[in-house]
Amino acid sequence: MSATMLRTSAKPVATSSRRASVKCSAMMSQSARSAASLCSIAAAGLIAAAPAMAASVDFASIPKGPVESPLHLDFKVDGYKVQPAAEGLAAGTGHFHVLIDQGAAPEGEVLPFDSTHLHYGKGQTSGDIELAPGEHKLTLQFANALHESYGPQLAKTIVVKVK
Repeated sequence: MSATMLRTSAKPVATSSRRASVKCSAMMSQSARSAASLCSIAAAGLIAAAPAMAASVDFASIPKGPVESPLHLDFKVDGYKVQPAAEGLAAGTGHFHVLIDQGAAPEGEVLPFDSTHLHYGKGQTSGDIELAPGEHKLTLQFANALHESYGPQLAKTIVVKVK
């Protein structure tokens, strides 16, 4: 209910007597309190219903055109905190991985330690990647302290052509 509706729904009260004046003040105070309560309830509902900011990862700058190896990449994450894996599991934290010539890992999949799964488990936010000449798919993947992928929703894939 809007404040305008509250104001217009009240019946006019004569203010010629003290009693009417007190009654009018009490009615206005009650209306003001009701309006404030309704606004508080509505605001609380809107805040609770507001979607949380979507978490995402991305390369801070995506190279354009042919690149040279080693390729320097900077990583960023929104909605999560970068934390070294050695600090253990904590909600809303993780570290980066770059998957070479692969797409995003399914949520919960443990990322292996091999030449196509580069781990940045010390909390690094950049890396230099050695790549053979040709076209390569690079997927930035965020994972928890156990190297379990947060899935495609926290992954970003780009394609680069190495000279």
